Amino acid sequence: MRYILFELKEGLLIALGALRSNKVRTSLTMLGIFIGITVVVLMSTAIKGIDNSFQQGISALGSDVLYIDKWAWFSNEDWWRLRNRDNIDMEDYEKFKELARLPVAVAPVINSQQTVKYQDRRVEGVFLTGSSSDYVKTTNFTFDQGRFYSEIESNASRQVGVIGSEIAKELFPRGDALDKTIKIGGANFKIVGVLSEQGSFILGPWNPDNQVFIPIGSIFKNFVAQHRGTITLNVRAPNPGLVEETKAEAEGVMRKVRGLKYDEENDFSINQQEGLMENYNSVVGVIQIAGLFITGLSLFVGAIGIMNIMFVSVRERTREIGIRKAIGARKRTILSQFLLESSAICILGGIAGLIAAILGSMALNQYFPTSIQVDAVIIAIGVSAITGILSGLAPAYTASKLDPVESLRYE
Repeated sequence: MRYILFELKEGLLIALGALRSNKVRTSLTMLGIFIGITVVVLMSTAIKGIDNSFQQGISALGSDVLYIDKWAWFSNEDWWRLRNRDNIDMEDYEKFKELARLPVAVAPVINSQQTVKYQDRRVEGVFLTGSSSDYVKTTNFTFDQGRFYSEIESNASRQVGVIGSEIAKELFPRGDALDKTIKIGGANFKIVGVLSEQGSFILGPWNPDNQVFIPIGSIFKNFVAQHRGTITLNVRAPNPGLVEETKAEAEGVMRKVRGLKYDEENDFSINQQEGLMENYNSVVGVIQIAGLFITGLSLFVGAIGIMNIMFVSVRERTREIGIRKAIGARKRTILSQFLLESSAICILGGIAGLIAAILGSMALNQYFPTSIQVDAVIIAIGVSAITGILSGLAPAYTASKLDPVESLRYE
């Protein structure tokens, strides 16, 4: 065992010496490995960061919430058929709330896009969400400051609002948003609550961090004509295990509210987060396949380059191999030396790619979330080592089989 370790040590020192004597060639040879490892680690950190953010956002919205809407999410139904459905209005909401028994909360929701201002600061295109005080019961929101608006404030259509964490940062960088008056469109609203960060990058404008929440009566009074817009009913089941039962009841109640006969199709849709999850997973799957293809191509090109360079190295060092064999070096010693050399090239390229990927993910984190995982680091080094062994196997075997007499004659 001690002799084997000594052989490996000597082989590694010789391999590193060969790499140092050909720095430019070594650097160019490891370029393919560098690119492949950089791509795979960057992709891994980006996907994991986005996934964490998405799961956080879904959790904030509540996984046991149903969304009764005129429109079907991610559906293949003809758009014009959905468009011709009657709007869901506040009268439908009142009837549904009265008849439904299973839901722990039902909230009507309608949205508008407005500019929000405070003094000389402004945020354009903010999603304004109007709902009842029960809206907060259909979410898992947490608050940095204040509270959600009360039932009295909601029923009286008071000019009060709750702002997301990103809106608070833009308008109140000092963190003193509570009880301030902001202007939404042309109307003044008093801030009664500030949400803590709980949204998701991938939810875009629907991210709670980028929204402002006001009573539904206030949004009708200031921004949306009540008879023109369709509302969504957010319906929360008692627990995740009762989602399907709540959905079945909601469908029956909604058909009754809409006055549908037994042979008529639903003129509404009951949406769930599963549709959003499926759509998200399909997009991520395509990105992963594309990333793996690019990574595989880079590693393949890098491996071919390393194999060629190692054959050149064997040819250049034929006399050296002959001398070593003449003084007693075994085939396995020569084999391990060239395998160690090709592995060292790949591992050094992998480490350089890993460092570049970590720095790149830190830079990307300024624009969207990333998350560096320990398993990605281990995989990167492992893939580099395996690529080095595979690409160096043929040249190393060729070197170990050289005849010492013929090798000494080689010029």
